Amino acid sequence: MRVRWAGPPQSRGQNDKNLMLKVLNLTITTPEKIVYQDTVDEIVLPTLQGEIGILPNHIPLVSILAAGEIRIKKQGEITLMAVSAGFIEVKNNNITILADTAEKAEEIDEQRAQAGRERALKLMQERATDDVGLASAQAALAKELARLKVARKHRKRV
Repeated sequence: MRVRWAGPPQSRGQNDKNLMLKVLNLTITTPEKIVYQDTVDEIVLPTLQGEIGILPNHIPLVSILAAGEIRIKKQGEITLMAVSAGFIEVKNNNITILADTAEKAEEIDEQRAQAGRERALKLMQERATDDVGLASAQAALAKELARLKVARKHRKRV
């Protein structure tokens, strides 16, 4: 049996145009505002299971966003962002990220992030027996560590 390739499918709408252009529509939103909205070539995200890379034509996905670093690639340029917990949805080359906080690397004040890290460590020691307080302190620490990592990486690149 021989199979013959008939070529790419014909354009059937807006989503198919994105498939042909090989770009992703990315929106990063926090409770306060839309932090980032643009077309991108690739994005790497932190999840509870580790980092995942999203390229055009990725399968549909819903996942939990972990605190960490987001790397956005557009036309060879890489943008770094620090995020805290949230959710990720990928569907038809549209990526929606809902995060508690999200900051571009150049917006992060490294000294404030370091001070936040110290506060979170102190809170963890004070609330070691309180499950809710300890979980809150651990989340704050993860957020500040992500901010520090992104700020330091950005400083080295500039």
